Amino acid sequence: MARRGLAAVAGGAAVAAALPWLLDDFLVSLALSCLMYVALATSWAMFSGATRYVSLGTSAFFGLGAYVSAWTVAAAPWPVVIAGGALIAAAFAGLAGLAILHLRGTYFAVLTFGMSELTRHAVTYGEKQYAGTVGRVLTVAPSSRTVYLTVLAIAVAAVGVAVVVRGSRFGLALIGIGADEQRAQTLGVPTRRVKVAGFALSAAFAGAAGAAMAVRWTYIDPTAVFNPFIGLQTVLIAIVGGPLSLTGPLLAALVFSLLAEFLRLQFPYAYLIALGILLIVAVLYLPQGLAGLWQTRARAERPTAAR
Repeated sequence: MARRGLAAVAGGAAVAAALPWLLDDFLVSLALSCLMYVALATSWAMFSGATRYVSLGTSAFFGLGAYVSAWTVAAAPWPVVIAGGALIAAAFAGLAGLAILHLRGTYFAVLTFGMSELTRHAVTYGEKQYAGTVGRVLTVAPSSRTVYLTVLAIAVAAVGVAVVVRGSRFGLALIGIGADEQRAQTLGVPTRRVKVAGFALSAAFAGAAGAAMAVRWTYIDPTAVFNPFIGLQTVLIAIVGGPLSLTGPLLAALVFSLLAEFLRLQFPYAYLIALGILLIVAVLYLPQGLAGLWQTRARAERPTAAR
């Protein structure tokens, strides 16, 4: 199963890699947004979907990666910039996880959201105190094709790691924690260590995506890169697509990116209303997302086909 999943990921990546040479700048920009949310939603679902620890801290990890890029892109090689964003986000998530991963449910969600806001204000204060500014202009940046291929590589890595984790003992431990954490601990699963490692792994992809996307925007400030909307849309994509599915977040990222492009700019309130309605419907009637709905229909059709 893992081999087939990785083969499908490789095929999709090969097609996506050719797009900058086939499409115009607008469509490539749209594809870049899709890939960004593929990476964010897939990595979020890898941890939160399995453990049911609903994290609203994606914007904190994304923003940290963006600022690592802004601080280092002029002096460090591009791969080092991306790796630095991933490592800083993962280290921050690991430290935060040690402090807050003993909580569950609403408490954990609220604390991760508060963590994002605290990080935004801390970066704002640090920039004002030590740099004398809030926003940063990135005068040195790789080409747009390099940025696109980098975000594609991050998205492919996120999906590939999710496939591997799902079939590993580590992934089974994450699922066991989501099903019954106390029972998993009784069976010998080091739940605290597994949760912190999963939280940090998920954050690493968000940090890498933030580092890559920062140069695309050329100018960043804390309000833009620590935007709660990034984290909330990531959660919504994963939930609507199916937090326990691999293909659900991929398809949902595509749909939401198209909605964002064609509705948010022209009809911002209609877009926000649509997001709210989708979230309510998904939580109330599609707890396993659209992927769960497809799986249910497939099971129902099997007996009919057998007859």
